[in-house]
Amino acid sequence: MKKKFAFESQPAHSSLSTRRSIARRTGSEGGFFKLRLLIGVLLCFAASAFVLFALRPAAAGQPRTPLNQTSPPTYGFAAANKIAPWVMEHTANGQKAEFFVELPDQADISGAASLPTKAEKGRYVYNTLLNKAQTTQEPILQWLRERGIEHQSFYIINAILVKADREVAKALAARSDVARISGNPVIHNDLPRPGAMEGPALPKRPATIEPGIQYTHAPQVWALGYTGQNIVIASADTGVRWTHNALKPHYRGWDGTNANHNFNWHDSIHNSVGNPCGNDTQAPCDDFFHGSHTTGTAIGDDGAGNQIGMAPGAKWIGCRNMDQGNGTPARYIECMQWFLAPYPLNCTPNQGDPTKAPDITINSWGCPISEGCVVGNELQAAVEAQAAAGIQMVVAAGNSGPACSTVSDPASFYAASYTAGALQTGTDTIAGFSSRGPVTRDGSNRIKPDITAPGTGTRSACNNSDTCYTTASGTSMATPHIAGAMGLLWCVFPSLRHQIDASRTALDNAAHFISDTSCGAAGPPNNVYGWGRVDIAAAVGTPSPTPTPSPTPTPTATPAACVPSATPSPTATATATATATATPTATATPTATPTATATATPTATSTGTPSATPRATPTPRARPTPAPRP
Repeated sequence: MKKKFAFESQPAHSSLSTRRSIARRTGSEGGFFKLRLLIGVLLCFAASAFVLFALRPAAAGQPRTPLNQTSPPTYGFAAANKIAPWVMEHTANGQKAEFFVELPDQADISGAASLPTKAEKGRYVYNTLLNKAQTTQEPILQWLRERGIEHQSFYIINAILVKADREVAKALAARSDVARISGNPVIHNDLPRPGAMEGPALPKRPATIEPGIQYTHAPQVWALGYTGQNIVIASADTGVRWTHNALKPHYRGWDGTNANHNFNWHDSIHNSVGNPCGNDTQAPCDDFFHGSHTTGTAIGDDGAGNQIGMAPGAKWIGCRNMDQGNGTPARYIECMQWFLAPYPLNCTPNQGDPTKAPDITINSWGCPISEGCVVGNELQAAVEAQAAAGIQMVVAAGNSGPACSTVSDPASFYAASYTAGALQTGTDTIAGFSSRGPVTRDGSNRIKPDITAPGTGTRSACNNSDTCYTTASGTSMATPHIAGAMGLLWCVFPSLRHQIDASRTALDNAAHFISDTSCGAAGPPNNVYGWGRVDIAAAVGTPSPTPTPSPTPTPTATPAACVPSATPSPTATATATATATATPTATATPTATPTATATATPTATSTGTPSATPRATPTPRARPTPAPRP
């Protein structure tokens, strides 16, 4: 009996027998099966071609034609891949969110490296970045204006901040002149809390200069007449109480009689709710205390014994980038952009003047993964632009220690940031909270922090009143010590001013090295102390200080030229306290300065923890080459 096909049924009519006879006569059952198989394959190919043709527009990343006028357009996979997950999450269910539209065409500012002065560097970087943004952003800006979509243009990173829904984000992502869509999350900084407040009800005049200032040997530099004259240090923080007695005399916008906040103050807080300072303030205001405190540690002195600052002869300007500790990438970037070329109140970056840029910025804030800085490079282009313009950005390492690889929040781990770790004040022992390297966030294994400074129990200004002082602990407090030290270095050596690599090397080579192997090699440098504890007296001790004034005068103030003065600054008693045996004249020999100050401060042997030994001048450190701007 012949085997039947699986799909056959029993014959019921003679016609079926006839067909079976014909099939047997024309071949075999196998031949008939092959014919059916061939037809099936051809049908499969036809169906596949139809499906591919139907999906072709979406695969190319183009909007498909809507089925009717009310159907929303859909966008392809390529466009969707440009949109960060944060943006997708925060635009669900028709919500609006703030996001950056980043352009692929970024300016090349490498030419600034060969320019000799800050004025030239700043003008070149500002013009190059601004021109690139103006020539590439206009089609997108026009599209946004036509639809009445809220937006803000940035030139320092060539991006546009947009507040809109997901459909707008998808439409922008589908454009060929858009590289990616990234979020602008609110970032909560766990800032140090103030200690007990001193004020009119609790008057206190310290018996001596603050211990952190002493331990960095800043008073020995003052004894030579260098207090930071002609240097401008900027605060990027919660704001500044500019009328504070220890801060007002040093504000660039104060001439002793009148205040002028144009070019000296900017507020990047535009949409806070219930903030004590409000939004878009027209004069410096501190909504927490943190900004007044860090600024005081950099430059503060009330002339009445509260010598809280490293460089009391320097001037300060400020930009508020946090709403009581809450920041966003846009707020951070807006302040960095303003520092690059400050502009008057109620004006735009087009009116920026790079000759009014600060020399150094204090950055005691971060942008952690948990708050939305997921990629890690969100702020990198802005930080590198400041460095290219000759602005030294000093950044807190963070307070996530003692574990290794905790220097992980932008902008602390960038090569262009000069990153400060915190010591227990008066000792050469790292503070437990101080974040450590190596940097794993970007895969570089970069050694961080770069350098350390006192950061516990630091007494400085606060925002409650013009006579308020308080203590605080954190790498936030170490950072302005380093900023002030850099200001003193540039005051003594104008030839180093705005030469970022050479200046960092000078401070690093003079630092008091502290060996540590808990997060890698002992160094120098290492991933706990970096190059060691900053010693500004040693940094200026060799070669001999020069009285040559800085080539770039402060545009909106007229401080004394950066030369040694006959009477040590800020006060005669301060100098006597700092160094009883040093000769505080313009002709004082610098080699005597470090040794004469050895007894003015606590020594490293006061603790039984990591060994601290003076170090011979090492070979200047190799600096990593920043990644090229895309």
